Amino acid sequence: MASPSSTAAAAAAHRHCRLLALPLFLLVPSCLALLAEAGGIPTTLDGPFPPATRAFDRTLRQGSDDVPLTDPRLAPRVQPPAPEQIALAASADAGSLWVSWVTGRAQVGSNLTPLDPASVRSEVWYGEHSAAAGDTASYPQVATGSAEVYSQLYPYPGLLNYTSGVIHHVRLRGLRPATRYYYRCGDSSLPGGLSDERSFTTLPAAGAGSYPRRVAVVGDLGLTGNSTATVDHLAQNDPSLVLMVGDMTYANQYLTTGGKGATCFSCSFPDAPIRESYQPRWDGWGRFMEPITSKIPLMVIEGNHEIEPQGNGGEVTFVSYLARFAVPSKESGSNTKFYYSFNAGGIHFVMLGAYVDYNHTGAQYSWLERDLQMVDRQVTPWVVAAWHPPWYNSYSSHYQEFECMRQEMEDLLYRNHIDIVFAGHVHAYERMNRVFNYTLDPCAPVYINIGDGGNIEKIDIDHADDPGKCPSPGDNHPEFGGICHMNFTSGPAKGKFCWDRQPEWSAYRESSFGHGILEVVNSTYALWTWHRNQDAYGENSVGDQIYIVRQPDKCPLQPTSASSLNCPTGGCPSPMSTSSSGAHLAITSGQLFWKVLVIMSVVLICTVEATRIPMFPGLILQR
Repeated sequence: MASPSSTAAAAAAHRHCRLLALPLFLLVPSCLALLAEAGGIPTTLDGPFPPATRAFDRTLRQGSDDVPLTDPRLAPRVQPPAPEQIALAASADAGSLWVSWVTGRAQVGSNLTPLDPASVRSEVWYGEHSAAAGDTASYPQVATGSAEVYSQLYPYPGLLNYTSGVIHHVRLRGLRPATRYYYRCGDSSLPGGLSDERSFTTLPAAGAGSYPRRVAVVGDLGLTGNSTATVDHLAQNDPSLVLMVGDMTYANQYLTTGGKGATCFSCSFPDAPIRESYQPRWDGWGRFMEPITSKIPLMVIEGNHEIEPQGNGGEVTFVSYLARFAVPSKESGSNTKFYYSFNAGGIHFVMLGAYVDYNHTGAQYSWLERDLQMVDRQVTPWVVAAWHPPWYNSYSSHYQEFECMRQEMEDLLYRNHIDIVFAGHVHAYERMNRVFNYTLDPCAPVYINIGDGGNIEKIDIDHADDPGKCPSPGDNHPEFGGICHMNFTSGPAKGKFCWDRQPEWSAYRESSFGHGILEVVNSTYALWTWHRNQDAYGENSVGDQIYIVRQPDKCPLQPTSASSLNCPTGGCPSPMSTSSSGAHLAITSGQLFWKVLVIMSVVLICTVEATRIPMFPGLILQR
């Protein structure tokens, strides 16, 4: 981990390299590599890394209780018809944006009459300049959208039903990228029907030279004391986009009558006729998140806690998730909120659904294949995927749970060189070495599990390789899809269901609550930082940090099928070695010459100019 002084030195050197203003932009990757080394921040080029584990700090509690709905951060702050729970979401590109909010009061009881969505307008007044309260005429643009109400119904004695407030979704179009806008949402025809003025900055336009400032990534958040610490810490890092990889509210840890949430629903309520939920927790969560979501796009994907079955036998699912969130499903051609894609500057994000059909013969797979074929890596060099349950996970919890999904979809992602994959579900942090089919591979994605947002189910601390902690093949049944548990067929764990030590593909793991920040620097370098909650107010809140480096010259895109190139049945020869040094072996002598020349040039330039920056000589000498 970098010390404060070395980090400052690296930052000074970074600024210096930018100030050179020479026509040597091709030197940037090598310059970044040198600066990363000098600042103590490793890169994926240094990997694969020896597996490392930071043991759980037993002085910390494994979890905390949910924040009550009476807390001022969760309670209503406005009176109807004023909007609340205001949230933004990115559209397919920087020229449009979704605005969502709720009006009216939700109801809980037995015989409920839902609100009428047609009784209130869905308007967003907006422009590039602030306007005085009530002066909607100063906003040059107004957009309208749709409204809906959903119900959570339980036909079982003693269970209460729920019907929501009116949920509004409006898509703003014709926006300028990377531009601040001011807006009010609601119904201008009703007294008190508009929100206070809010503002947002649109994402940068797609392009290899423009990226969001910071992308926050969090999963399995919930609404506990730990969750609030995660959100506070995340806000301090000032992201321009938030990625939420499923399991938002944990409303299904409650009975329909409310009361106290449980760390284990089936353990606490063994006689419940169905997996109940207390939907007002969704409203409290929306109010709690509003200070962030009303100014920063929040991009979500469903997790298992969003299933929320209702009706006889639980045949109706995901009603709250589908009603509350706007996502660019139609814009990205998926036409379902269970999976979609969008661009944020030079990053193409693919959000996949693990709780709908993921088989290679299904609609999601076909959509994903088309979506990835349309990606222009000259415009969006980075492709980042996210879904809820991880494929690679060395914790006992959810071990190999979604192995079927991996077997169906991993090859497609590998052939299209997805750069990073984020997942949650496991309540701990884990970063993998580049891995494909459980084999170290320099062209495979970097998988990162970030399900440590702070929810009521507590942190996971047991590893599958700990003595006596390997799950049996009959454990960890997925809530959707089949069971494909398997013993390893090669490597140190050959013939076994679990490793007897931390797997070689697991680079770093730690049982702590937190969140991550992704900062894309250019078309080949991105800085990933994981922050622990307990370090939020310390001098250094970095729990894990690494530069993720793309190598498009050494990992070219592969054809969609062997037959398209008249390859033999066994497939075409791989352009890459699967060994950990394969990327380096692929460098030709000419490429090696240029690389050495580039690095020598950077060192020479920086050394000659070093006398102008007092901190820089120490940086060079101490490497």
